[in-house]
Amino acid sequence: MKKILLLSDTHSYIDDQILKFVKQADEVWHAGDIGSIEVIDTLQKLKPVRAVYGNIDDKLIRNEYPLDAKFTIENVTVWMTHIGGYPTNYDVRIRPLIKSEPPQLFISGHSHILKVIFDKKLNVLHMNPGAAGKYGFHKIRTMLRFEINQDKISNLEVIELEKR
Repeated sequence: MKKILLLSDTHSYIDDQILKFVKQADEVWHAGDIGSIEVIDTLQKLKPVRAVYGNIDDKLIRNEYPLDAKFTIENVTVWMTHIGGYPTNYDVRIRPLIKSEPPQLFISGHSHILKVIFDKKLNVLHMNPGAAGKYGFHKIRTMLRFEINQDKISNLEVIELEKR
């Protein structure tokens, strides 16, 4: 079993509120718009990190992390990207790929809007953790945490931090 903390859109911001939840996780996943490599360095000092780069990320982050991360954890297939859309409105780049090879869990960021939607057509769970940073139009900073045990995703929790 793995306890996952999922965040996105930190835009160079990290604080003790985020780190408190990092310490409780087995792994941290970042769905892009990291903002600065210092955010990743801070996270990696505490837990293993999987990440993708977002549209605001510089060359340093783009050289370190991919546009798309596709992996299997326990027995769950995961695809994480920054700009991915969501069920019924996938990004044009994602649409043909997700239909031909749907993962069990599809993760994106970018919108700053927390969403968890099950795509019944593709049998895919979509997660967008919203934005954990302070930059953007969102009013509340958010993250998600959940557990993966063999082929099951469970104990999904929305974490609301503070007003931005």
